[in-house]
Order: sequence, then structure tokens, then C-alpha cells
Amino acid sequence: MKLNDDFIVHISDDETLLVPVGGSDFSGIVKGNKTLQIILECLQKDTDEDRIVQFMKDKFDAPENVIRADVQKALANLRKVGALNE
Repeated sequence: MKLNDDFIVHISDDETLLVPVGGSDFSGIVKGNKTLQIILECLQKDTDEDRIVQFMKDKFDAPENVIRADVQKALANLRKVGALNE
């Protein structure tokens, strides 16, 4: 999976924004925190959920099940707005 080219990422202080451009059917802005920022960074190239979880485990001192739940929730929300190419 990879971030859809119809979306751009904007980072401002501690807030991450995902903005649709061009051909997206979604008309809104997705706001997120540092966790979403890291997930979106991973999605700049083709990846999968397990690789994202591992990358986040290396960055954060948190149990894998907590990280995985956060990643799954973020990916589900990105799917809802059409931001993922799978």
C-alpha cells in the first residue's frame, strides 16, 4: 500500500494535515498528530502494516499491541477518505 497521489501532506508544528488535491472524491482535511505523520512518511513508498508497526516500535517505547491498534485505526481512516492505493 502507498499514499494516493491525490493527497499531499502538510506538517505544521505538532499537527499533521492530509489535504486532497486534484482527482480525489474526498473534500475535507484530515488532521493528525506525530503518529499520523510517521505513518504518512512510511506510506510515501510501498509498504505494509507490519513494516509500519515495526518502524513505529523502533521510534516509540510502547507495546506492540498498542502501536498496531493505532496503525490499524489510522489506516482504516485513510481508507475511508480514499487516501491509500492498495
